[in-house]
Amino acid sequence: MGKPVRMADIAERLGISVVSVSKALAGKPGVSEEMRARVVALARQMGYEGTKLHCELGGTGNIGVLVSDRFFSENAFYANLYRALALESGSRGFGCMIEIVSLEAERERALPSLLTGHRADGLIFMGCFDEGYLRAVSAGGVPCLLLDFRIPGAAWDCVVSDNQDGGYSLTRHLLDRGIREIGFVGSVLATSSIMDRFLGFQQALRTAGVPWREDWLLEDRDGDGSFLPLRLPAQLPQAFLCSCDEAAFYLVQTLRDAGRRVPENMAVCGYDDHRFATLAAPHLTTYHVETGRMAEAAVERLTERLRQADAPPVIQIIPGRLVVRESSGGPV
Repeated sequence: MGKPVRMADIAERLGISVVSVSKALAGKPGVSEEMRARVVALARQMGYEGTKLHCELGGTGNIGVLVSDRFFSENAFYANLYRALALESGSRGFGCMIEIVSLEAERERALPSLLTGHRADGLIFMGCFDEGYLRAVSAGGVPCLLLDFRIPGAAWDCVVSDNQDGGYSLTRHLLDRGIREIGFVGSVLATSSIMDRFLGFQQALRTAGVPWREDWLLEDRDGDGSFLPLRLPAQLPQAFLCSCDEAAFYLVQTLRDAGRRVPENMAVCGYDDHRFATLAAPHLTTYHVETGRMAEAAVERLTERLRQADAPPVIQIIPGRLVVRESSGGPV
């Protein structure tokens, strides 16, 4: 399958600006009716994905993104993921609008203004949401997709990182270095992503025949998703795998306060390969999450759902890659 047609491709063929193409496809003022007709005709001819949405369904031309405040305010990763969504949406001719959902609104099943105000043709839930809230919003009749989380046993379109492979790969890296005492930092019931990373961690340990100690599982966030001060066990392992780079960053600080040096006394691995991976000293060994590919898959799947509402749900798993740095004794 070739690359999707972009508004820039249409604009280049017609010798006009991308802004003019966007206005023409969205039915907005600023272009003549003659030019609008030419843009629409060429877009259809070239197979532009947004054509049906903009021109035939009379949609808004916007994709809405919902993120829970309990994750967005505490996790810089989701700001980066939203940026990738906005760029991908724009390249396909869609606007991208974000709405932050408070914990109270989520608990009370209060519908977002993106839905009640008819401001978006499809919604992407980013991070993690209560299933009851998801069902309340999806009952509003617009296509919905889950990004960076899933609901086990439920039929939803989802795009997730290969979290289990990431947890396995990081743990395997530590095992290959001869480390057998490995703990996990992460509240495994907080999100499906953390749970899957923990399952990959457990898979690597069990495959290698390495025993697991319950006291080496450290909670890193409370019931609302806010980060907690880390409490070190009386007996420390040789290494910790963390649920994200931010948790690993805080762990390195906590270990330093306790007189432990990384990696000399303790190896530490993060997850995401976002800004905390290189803010930490030493820099973190981590698992690189392909946010750009996740955003591309999410927008593409949502546009497919807009064209075919009754299509069966699809779960797309986007592979990442191991990144070895100093925190696990890797290259400087």
